[in-house]
Amino acid sequence: MSKTYAGARLRRLREERRLSQAYLARMLAISPSYLNQMEHDSRPLTVPVLLRLTEAFGVDPGFFSERDTSRLVADLREALAGEVAAARVSASDLAELASRMPAVAQVLLDLGRRGQLLAEGLAGAADGRDAGAATGPGAAAGAGPGAPRSPHEEIREFFYRRQNYLHDTDLAAEELARAIGIRRGDVVRALAARLAERHGVRLAADSERLHHYDDSARVLHLSARLRPGQQAFRMATQLALLEYAEELDRLACEDFPASSTAHALARIGIANYFAAALILPYRAFHAAAEEFRYDIERLTDHFGIGYETVCHRLSTLQRPRLRGVPFSFVRVDRAGNMSKRQSATGFHFSRAGGTCPLWNVYEAFAAPGRIHVQVAAMPDGQRYLWTARALTRHRGGWGEPGKTFAIGLGCEIRHASRLVYSDGLDLGNTAAATPIGMGCRICERLDCPQRAVPPLGRPLAVDENTSTFVPYQVADRAH
Repeated sequence: MSKTYAGARLRRLREERRLSQAYLARMLAISPSYLNQMEHDSRPLTVPVLLRLTEAFGVDPGFFSERDTSRLVADLREALAGEVAAARVSASDLAELASRMPAVAQVLLDLGRRGQLLAEGLAGAADGRDAGAATGPGAAAGAGPGAPRSPHEEIREFFYRRQNYLHDTDLAAEELARAIGIRRGDVVRALAARLAERHGVRLAADSERLHHYDDSARVLHLSARLRPGQQAFRMATQLALLEYAEELDRLACEDFPASSTAHALARIGIANYFAAALILPYRAFHAAAEEFRYDIERLTDHFGIGYETVCHRLSTLQRPRLRGVPFSFVRVDRAGNMSKRQSATGFHFSRAGGTCPLWNVYEAFAAPGRIHVQVAAMPDGQRYLWTARALTRHRGGWGEPGKTFAIGLGCEIRHASRLVYSDGLDLGNTAAATPIGMGCRICERLDCPQRAVPPLGRPLAVDENTSTFVPYQVADRAH
C-alpha cells in the first residue's frame, strides 16, 4: 500500500479552521511533534490518523489522497513558457510546486496570465492597436492592454475549476426528478405537468427561436422543430430558473458580481447543468452508463436524448463514492474554434489559441456520423482514449445553412478498459499512441512535422543551405 503524504493540505485545512498544532494534535490523539512532521511531509498519514482527520473535519478521505496535478502543471508550463524556455525554472520545479503548494501555484499561474495579457496589450499598442481600436465588431477577445477574458471564457473556467461537477445542484435535480416522477420515455409529460401544476406555465410550439419564455403570460414557447429530447431539455432548464433561482444566484456569485454579464451567463450555465441532471438523474444514468460500458449510442437510444447531451452528462459523473469514468468533453468546429470544453480529468486545453491537428476530433469531420477512436499521448507521457463524432444541425428547410461540430469525449488510459471503445485496442502499447500536444504555440514536440507556428520562447536555427521535414528547426540551447 502506498504511503500518503499530504502535509500542505493538512496544514492549510488546520489554518483555515484556525486551530493550533497543539489543539489539533490533542483532537487526533497524537503528539504535536508527530503532527508537525506530517505537515512537513517527514512522515506519512497513517490509516488511524486519516480516519480521525476525516471525522474531525468532516471531509472525504479523498481530500488527503495523492492528487492528479497534471492539469495545473500544464497550465503553469503555458503561463510561464518563457521562464521554462530560459531555464529559470524547470518542469520538475513546477510539478513539485503544484503537488506541494497548489494554492501558491494557482497564484503564480494567475500572475503569469496577467503578465501575458499585459505583454500582449503593450505589443498591440506598439503596433498602433490601442484599446479603443480593439473594441469594434470582430475584435479579438483579450485585445487591448490587460484586457480580461470574455464572459463566455470565464464561464468555461467556472466549470473547469469545479471539474465539471456541481454536487449540490446534481443532488437537487435528482431529488426533483424523484418528486415529479421522471421516467425514461415519459420525461416531456412529467415536466409539462410540473410546469403547469406548480407554476401555471403552459407550452406553445410556435416559436421561431429555440425557445422563449413569456413571464407575464406564463407561456413557454418552443420551436416546433425541436425533437422530444431537446424539448425536455428546454423545459427542464426553465424549471431550474423557476424553482432553483436563489441557488443559481448563490453559485454564480461565488465567482462573479451579481450585475455582471458573466453572472448572468453563469446562471444559465448552472440552469443547463440542472436540466441535464433532471432529465438524466445521476443514479439511473450512472447505472446505465456502467451497464452499457459507456456506449454513447446505446445511451442516446435508451434515454431518447441527443448525442451531445449524453456526452456532456457523462463528463459530470463525479459524485463522491459513486463516480463514473472521469471524462473530458470538447466541442469544436472545422476551423478549430473550441466552443465548449469541460474536464473532470487532468487533460489540458490550451488557452493560447489553437489545438493539435493530429487530434481525432478533426478527423471526425471527414466521416460525419461515425465514432472515431484514438489513443493519444500528451508530451508529458500521459495517454488518453478519445472518441470523436461530427454532428450537423439544421433548422430545417431546403437551403438553410446548418451547424457542424465535432464532439470529443476522452479519458485517461487507466480507465479505458471500462469503455466499449477500448475493445480490440492494445492499451499497453505506448508506441501505438498518436502523439498530440496542447497547440503548436506551446507544444514541446519540437520534431513534429505538423507544427504550424514556431515554439514559444525557443530561438530558431535558420540555415539557407539546409531544409528539413520539420518546418521550424530550433537552435541548440548550448549555442
